[in-house]
Amino acid sequence: METEPSADPCPAPACDLVTVPARQGLEAVDILRRGTGDAVGPVLHDGGGDTLGFVVPAGTAAGWDVPGSTCTQTDGRGLYLAPEPPAEGSDWLLPPGEADLATDPAVLRRALGEAARMIEAADSCR
Repeated sequence: METEPSADPCPAPACDLVTVPARQGLEAVDILRRGTGDAVGPVLHDGGGDTLGFVVPAGTAAGWDVPGSTCTQTDGRGLYLAPEPPAEGSDWLLPPGEADLATDPAVLRRALGEAARMIEAADSCR
């Protein structure tokens, strides 16, 4: 009798999570995916549609200073990089396995800045 591989998710290595408003985050994802060589890691979308969370390398939170966003240390606690979302009411916008392990914080910082400028320009045209 053949047994199926375990479906248990593997704990993520220690990582941090940058949380941004959904509109800015979606723009940043587009910017990152269009970039040449700028890889984007897993991105979590909350169930209410208000925020996106970018998985970034551990230690990012110590120096994160991007206005309008927060960076939280997870130390691997409760964050699993598995196809199933790690929190009830959330879902992966870019699931693990379809994305790099983590988004480079410097690349994310630039993409969030560009996204904020694009949103500001669009809003000023109204």
